[in-house]
Amino acid sequence: MLLHIIARGRIGRGPEAELVARYMKRVSWAQKMSELPDTGGRVPVPQDNSRTVLLDEGGEQLSSLEFAKLLETWRDGGVRETRFCLGAADGFTPEERAGADMVIAFGRATWPHLMARAMLAEQLWRATSILAGHPYHREGRQ
Repeated sequence: MLLHIIARGRIGRGPEAELVARYMKRVSWAQKMSELPDTGGRVPVPQDNSRTVLLDEGGEQLSSLEFAKLLETWRDGGVRETRFCLGAADGFTPEERAGADMVIAFGRATWPHLMARAMLAEQLWRATSILAGHPYHREGRQ
């Protein structure tokens, strides 16, 4: 399954970009990154049998294990692409929300877009490592 991050705004070459690259390099699943201007621009056309996840502080809060299980269910169910969308400063329109398969949050706090992208990259690495049986995730260990 392709993990596709679609983000408003450019990340540039700062430490946030290095952090995103570091985590995404570890992810063994197919991946793609699309950056759009803050307004306008063309959202890439989804593949057939795709899922769209919006990142928004008002979304559902999943544990890392729940997030991994969701990706596993979609992957094993034949989903070809999961699109993770990070919106502009004003968030998503009601139409975008209605068209999404899921809206998730990394807590109730509002995060800067560059931090949210880094947090998503880390959670994608964590989820895929959980599914691969890698010891990175330590939940439940003593």
